[in-house]
Amino acid sequence: MLDAILQEFDNEAGTTRRVLERVPTDKLAWKPHAKSMSLGVLALHVAASPAVIAGWAAQDETVFADDETPPPSSTAEILAAHDAGVKTVRETLAKIGDEGLKKTWKATAGGNTMMTMPKASLVRAIVLNHWYHHRGQLSVYLRLLDVPVPSIYGPSADENPFAAKP
Repeated sequence: MLDAILQEFDNEAGTTRRVLERVPTDKLAWKPHAKSMSLGVLALHVAASPAVIAGWAAQDETVFADDETPPPSSTAEILAAHDAGVKTVRETLAKIGDEGLKKTWKATAGGNTMMTMPKASLVRAIVLNHWYHHRGQLSVYLRLLDVPVPSIYGPSADENPFAAKP
């Protein structure tokens, strides 16, 4: 089970890095809407969240607090968070192992249980699917800023890895 998850994670990490490399440092404070995260906060969330959530999977219970991460100051900082996070996810999931993924995880906040699920479901749904969701959101931000969007699962309007090379 873990080998399949890590193979998918490694493939997606490379794609995610290509998207993060496109984030312009001079636009980190930009927001498409007043209720939206800024480009920088969203990019840092994409870069860092898999490692944070894998850390939850290493626990039997995670108690959520209302912590805010300060916004990044550069694309280089975002890429460094991503690269460190990739290493952390691999190490953390290897420690949990297949047997650990079968155990139950619980999230609480303010003394209330928010969710309970097998750790394998936490990894699948929140480490991976949550990551893909926000990466897609980030690609829309890039499009709105007229930044070329890389190929993710196939051609984008800016990049086609399947096109004949001149």
